[in-house]
Amino acid sequence: MGDGNSGTAMDYETVLRAAGLRITRQRRTILAILAEDDDHPDALALYRRASRIDPSISLSTVYRTMKVLEEKGAIQRHTFEGGPARFEQAGGRHHDHLIDIETGEVVEFRSDRIERLQEMIAEELGYEIVSHRLELYGRRRKAD
Repeated sequence: MGDGNSGTAMDYETVLRAAGLRITRQRRTILAILAEDDDHPDALALYRRASRIDPSISLSTVYRTMKVLEEKGAIQRHTFEGGPARFEQAGGRHHDHLIDIETGEVVEFRSDRIERLQEMIAEELGYEIVSHRLELYGRRRKAD
């Protein structure tokens, strides 16, 4: 992924095996796509990509695989406003998201200024941040 995540298809296989799932040819295809792609696909997009490689893959196999990977913390599920659940590899450097409301593109970004501001606000209110998620929704500006 673009933010330095390091999940590989082999890492995912280890997680699935530990959860008691068989590593079938279909699952290997799904895991390879998940490890290689740097966007935030939903289950249907993963299914479409995988079925182009192996038409025997079923949507239910994609859903089951993603569910187990999420439960075991290998991937993160994001439900951006008004859209289907999308997935990305877990464990990378913290980042936030900007979602293009016209195309659905998800842009990852990191801002040290935003991180510091959030810490300051929490401290002023007497809190310590345990976790957070920032999602910005926008559209590309028209050229002047």
